[in-house]
Amino acid sequence: MSTTQLEPVPLTRALWSATAIPAGDWPALHGERRCDVAVVGAGFTGLSAALHLAEAGVDVVVLEAGEPGVGASGRNGGQVIPGLKHDPDEMVARFGVDQAEAWIRTAAASADLVFDLIERHGIDCNPVRAGWIQAGHLESKLPMLRHRFEQWRRRGADVAWLERDDIASLIGSERYHGGWLDKRGGTVQPLSFARGLANAAHAAGAAIHGGTPVTRLTRNGSGWVLQTDGGSVIAQSVVLATNGYTDGLWPGLKQTVVPVYSVQVATAPLSENVRRSILPGGQAVSDTRRLLWYYRMDQDGRLLMGGGGAPSPVGLDTLYESLAGRVRQLLPQVAEPKVEYRWGGRVALTGDHLPHLHELAPGLWAGLGYNGRGVAMATMMGRLLADRLARGRPDPEWALPALPLRPMPLHRWSPQIVSLTRAYYGWRDRLDG
Repeated sequence: MSTTQLEPVPLTRALWSATAIPAGDWPALHGERRCDVAVVGAGFTGLSAALHLAEAGVDVVVLEAGEPGVGASGRNGGQVIPGLKHDPDEMVARFGVDQAEAWIRTAAASADLVFDLIERHGIDCNPVRAGWIQAGHLESKLPMLRHRFEQWRRRGADVAWLERDDIASLIGSERYHGGWLDKRGGTVQPLSFARGLANAAHAAGAAIHGGTPVTRLTRNGSGWVLQTDGGSVIAQSVVLATNGYTDGLWPGLKQTVVPVYSVQVATAPLSENVRRSILPGGQAVSDTRRLLWYYRMDQDGRLLMGGGGAPSPVGLDTLYESLAGRVRQLLPQVAEPKVEYRWGGRVALTGDHLPHLHELAPGLWAGLGYNGRGVAMATMMGRLLADRLARGRPDPEWALPALPLRPMPLHRWSPQIVSLTRAYYGWRDRLDG
């Protein structure tokens, strides 16, 4: 059974497909191919793994069901956010100092890795490293944000606290009570970044095949056989890098994540006067709502507004309309926003809100579950997987523990649970105002 399903929401309505660098020519696999490592999935994780493996001299083949980069990697908000969903002190309390600090150090370096790869390989993806703002939509959220800011400041991160006037000046909205700025973050054109990673991996020696879903994965002595519609790959090791598009290729892996649709709209380019009043410094923003609002400007003066949580593509039109309403509510200077683009893609949530690195069997690895922070963390996960396979051990500087495969309880009911949770969170957000 194929592990990567083609996305039912067309990318043709996405801003990223209209403005990305050209796609490479990645032909489908035909015949038999032997290699050291086969990578299933050509999003940020798979392409980063392929690039780092090829640079280490490993013979690597990437198999992608559709076009490289057109899953969630080429559909997200392009916000490059270092760190994890959990605060550093919470990680220490949960895992102990040594293991927690490895998590924290690795996640903190994830944005550096993205921008270093862009610079080193000359990837044309409109990178802007002006920082990421987390904005408090209620005054009651400020103690939590202040505590988070202090934890990162103590660890030497380049962060700044924002009072109400500061955040109003940076965002162009009076609706926030304060927040913090993580100067390590930034933005990219995500589809261009994915295509640039594919080009760089290919230039380093990786073979990349689009239109090649893997239909069967079986053990073959000390290695693996991957069957496709047009041929097969015999590999010593395999990386499963399918994230929100994971299916039943390996038993139980699909049940470790819940795929949800994150959707976005983009306005027409704003007038120069309005453009100067909204995010003039080029930062990206996420707020503290339960159903968070995240937004940014692109290089042409379009405002992008996003949100997530839908369990299926059914009813996305209603979500698109609500995002346009958010623009009017948050930034009244936009007046009646003209929406030119709207799109969505599947991200993967884990039960513990942490990214998961799994050794599923000898020579079979998986990395997935980025919980909305996939640009930075998925790129880092690809590097970590490459380290394991090329070096035979984790890098002492950046490493995550290999976690046991633990399917979520009640996973079969996850669409219903997501729908109910979204409705409840939306109700609570409306009560908050």
